[in-house]
Amino acid sequence: MRHFTPLTVASALVLSMAVAPALAQTAARPAAAAPAAKPAKWPGLPPGAVEEIAVMRDGTKLAANVFKPAGPGPWPVVMTRTPYLKDGRIDPEKDPKGVKLREALVKQARRYTDAGYVFVYQDVRGKGRSQGFYAAFENDVEDGYDSVEWAAARPWSNGKVGLSGGSAMGITSDEAAMAAPPHLLAAYVVVAPYDLMQNSYMGGVLKEKDVLGWQKGQGVSDAVLDTSRRRVVDDVFWNRGAMSENRKYIRIPIYNVGGWYDIFNHGNISNFEYLQNHGAQGARGNQKLYMGPFGHGNLSGNLEYPGLDRLSLGGDQEIRWFDYWLKGIDNGIMAEPPVSYVMMGPAEKGAYSPKNRILHAANWPPAYREVRYYLTPDKALTPKPPTVTEAKLAYDDDPANPVPTVGGANLTFERGPMDQRAIPARPDYLRFTTPVLDRDVVVTGPVKVELYGATDGPDTDFMAKLVDVYPDGYEALVLDAPIRARFRNGRMPDQVKPMTPGAPEEMIIDLWSTALTFEKGHRIALHVTSTNSPRFAVNPNTGEPEGGHALTPRVARNSVYMDAAHPSALVLPVVYPDEGK
Repeated sequence: MRHFTPLTVASALVLSMAVAPALAQTAARPAAAAPAAKPAKWPGLPPGAVEEIAVMRDGTKLAANVFKPAGPGPWPVVMTRTPYLKDGRIDPEKDPKGVKLREALVKQARRYTDAGYVFVYQDVRGKGRSQGFYAAFENDVEDGYDSVEWAAARPWSNGKVGLSGGSAMGITSDEAAMAAPPHLLAAYVVVAPYDLMQNSYMGGVLKEKDVLGWQKGQGVSDAVLDTSRRRVVDDVFWNRGAMSENRKYIRIPIYNVGGWYDIFNHGNISNFEYLQNHGAQGARGNQKLYMGPFGHGNLSGNLEYPGLDRLSLGGDQEIRWFDYWLKGIDNGIMAEPPVSYVMMGPAEKGAYSPKNRILHAANWPPAYREVRYYLTPDKALTPKPPTVTEAKLAYDDDPANPVPTVGGANLTFERGPMDQRAIPARPDYLRFTTPVLDRDVVVTGPVKVELYGATDGPDTDFMAKLVDVYPDGYEALVLDAPIRARFRNGRMPDQVKPMTPGAPEEMIIDLWSTALTFEKGHRIALHVTSTNSPRFAVNPNTGEPEGGHALTPRVARNSVYMDAAHPSALVLPVVYPDEGK
């Protein structure tokens, strides 16, 4: 699988959302008013670009590259707002990768201009050639509104504007759409979240490597890193720019593209579901969703999906989308099903199954039945509920000896459906499996685990992984997520509650969604543990406030209950073969 292009998911796949935890600090800092200046080794404008300046409502000037089609205008406009430098790398002469990315940028611009669109590629506030102080996504609601309206009023514009971008640029597109600028008519958003807090702190657990690790690599101060560690509880700073809180204001059609192994898997799905079914006038009923078997970069491991990556499948959909909404061309796109998704199947290199295929649906998720696979003391998964009065498995969770990360929805390190056999047998890593399947089990929709867990202290974590076990033993990771016990009731301050030592509590682990055929001859597995490092921050098991370091980490005695009163279960959205075609 290839990396995304610079104008879709960002040239270096940088996690700009990682600095969002520092917004409480940065929000109070005034925007600098110094004029934009050339970087020390500014490479100049890309071929075909003309730089123009948009003035925001507070007087800050933002720089944009404008690429125009041949011939007389005016034309409709497609805009991308980026924190990744509109002119490419600072020193492309000494950076071969930078040269290639700059060439890709120009090629992408030409794709729009050849289709009859002005392409506007703008540095966000405080980045590249734009003025101001950069605070990731803090100003992109207002700046997005002002930039769209600026573009609509330019002489080369006919007043019809669309937004396009992925990852950070998908976030800036969504934030501008929340502001509802009058001349914004449509957007095309690739791999973007619905809520930065929920994504950065899954189940209340910080994504250590991808959030703090990325910030460290960018030279972020220890003070900001400490702020990131502490900001797990819900607050107004998170919600100001959150799609989960503000997408009710969106009034446009959005084509959402997401990946089953992507860090923002749940984002594109959640945004589509809300806007398609509950959105404001103009949004409701006019959305599209495409989900494919890709991550935020190349997949690691022994599975591959040739011809089913985003670049192969979605090549012309964006232009068709904008042709319909910005040019009024009835090309049939809105007569097609709103949802297209890849139903994944066995995909080991050299043994690729035809059950990997594209399906369509009228909505998401397609109709399914919740099927529970109950955990048993002999580490099986069975559809029969437990009847015994007492059953549990216990293990010691030692923060000094965490379970290592092997794949998952990662950004800055190995990602995707990697083989969990790399994690050796250890007492704190429980593998529950079904018998060998005697027929296909088709899963389509949200996956969760209803876990009854206990610990001998005030707090701990539980981690769950959905795994597809191949006949040759390959344990392909499908989905994984944690829950921090103190946040089992929610993330609002009054919902945070320590555990009662030794008392089992139900915890719902949201594993997000997938579409996968567990083929006959495979086994379905659920792996349960308490650490997954460095993907997730390790819980010291002390019950200290988030980011606290005063107490010595302790070994916790954790238990997973599986009796009649505490029926821990993997809950799968099962669609039988005759229902999902």
